[in-house]
Amino acid sequence: MSPPAPLLVAKSTQELLLLPGLANRHGLVAGATGTGKTVTLRVLAEGFSRLGVPVFLADVKGDLSGLARPGGDSPKIVERARELGLALAPEASPVVFLDVFGEAGHPLRTTISEMGPLLLARVLGLNETQAGVLQVAFRVADEGGLLLLDVKDLRAMLEHLSQQAAELRQRYGNVAPASVGAIQRSLLALEAQGADRLFGEPALALEDLLRTDLGGRGQVTILHAERLVRAPQLYATLLLWLLSELFEQLPEVGDPEKPRLVFFFDEAHLLFDDAPDELRAKIEQVVRLVRSKGVGVYFVTQNPLDVPDAVLGQLGNRVQHALRAFTPRDQKAVRAAAETFRPNPGLDVEAAITELGVGEALVSFLDAKGTPAPVERALVVPPRSRLAPLTPEERAQVLSASPLRGRYDAAVDRESAHELLQKRAAEREAPAREEAPRGRQEPGALGGAGDMLGKMATSAVRAAGTQIGREIMRGILGSMFGGGRRRR
Repeated sequence: MSPPAPLLVAKSTQELLLLPGLANRHGLVAGATGTGKTVTLRVLAEGFSRLGVPVFLADVKGDLSGLARPGGDSPKIVERARELGLALAPEASPVVFLDVFGEAGHPLRTTISEMGPLLLARVLGLNETQAGVLQVAFRVADEGGLLLLDVKDLRAMLEHLSQQAAELRQRYGNVAPASVGAIQRSLLALEAQGADRLFGEPALALEDLLRTDLGGRGQVTILHAERLVRAPQLYATLLLWLLSELFEQLPEVGDPEKPRLVFFFDEAHLLFDDAPDELRAKIEQVVRLVRSKGVGVYFVTQNPLDVPDAVLGQLGNRVQHALRAFTPRDQKAVRAAAETFRPNPGLDVEAAITELGVGEALVSFLDAKGTPAPVERALVVPPRSRLAPLTPEERAQVLSASPLRGRYDAAVDRESAHELLQKRAAEREAPAREEAPRGRQEPGALGGAGDMLGKMATSAVRAAGTQIGREIMRGILGSMFGGGRRRR
């Protein structure tokens, strides 16, 4: 079998081709807003799909759904094809939509346990102490055989932790009520955003991201993220979780003829903003090692400086759209971007970055030896799919024909930590309820004398009720609200 054909991405005096065998060496698509990054992402996604490579991408602006319909009707596309001497070949890609909120795609879920304490701590915005308490909750749940599937499981586990704090202290250290309370408040905030829908079952099976259609084209899985990206830490952490799961679950394949999956990480700066050192180290490790699992990761961002040097150095395939150089930071970004390319004697890279037009880019892909080719100034080829997003009716048609239809649409709530802890509490309380009637006297058991004493007592209480009752209530309310005398 012949190796897969190279992917045409841009054209200048020569064709600029991305080699499928080196596509898992990762990549970067950068540039200011409105310079053509999204079209480049679309061209890459379509190309990989035609090669039989499944693609995962997040649609943060709602303008990528048109991948599911053939294009070629836009005047700009027609003009670009004419300019490059290319024949238009309108074509749709096999698209599947996912949506955490279940509104514009099949529900995307994972479980609390699968997310893990490190990533969940970032979603909840916890400090170091609170993250430590969350670690204890996961450890105790693990040792007690308690599944943490959804938010109510985690809330029940935190309540259990609080109740057993004295017993757990010697083994795990102090479980401060204030930390437990802070985590619970963060869970409430998560629920208020509706993002608690992310956690539950059925959880996403990774093999559903690795599908091809009957024609052998790779499935393009689009995460509808217009609403999700408004919670930036949740958005970034979810994508990192998906990438980490791919790294942990997929077997080693070395350097295949083409990737097993290409993963586009749009708004990549959100991944690194305010990330603690431990999380940054995890990101760098995953990006460095996931290529051996046959996964190519392509970061899409406005500024190359958004990506740490340790990660940027691993991105071998690059498409750089225009940058603006109005501020010292912008000028630094232009210089940094220029310095990352292999020089071309006939091109002033630093000057070119600020002069590029819309849909024009500086391009450098890895050659057959795995070395970055000299940078070229080129025009990105036109996409084959429709630029305009789908109408609600068209999206509904795609969803009704989806291979995932019915697989994730209905939530499942099986027995887990919440139910088991409730059951154990009920079992502990049952003996106490059984003992209570034995120590109680039935009405009339004391006979006439008892009835007489009862009536006398009732009369006495009524006589003294008004004055003493007021004094008692003052004492109770005073102690509740701090008005009474404190014990020393």
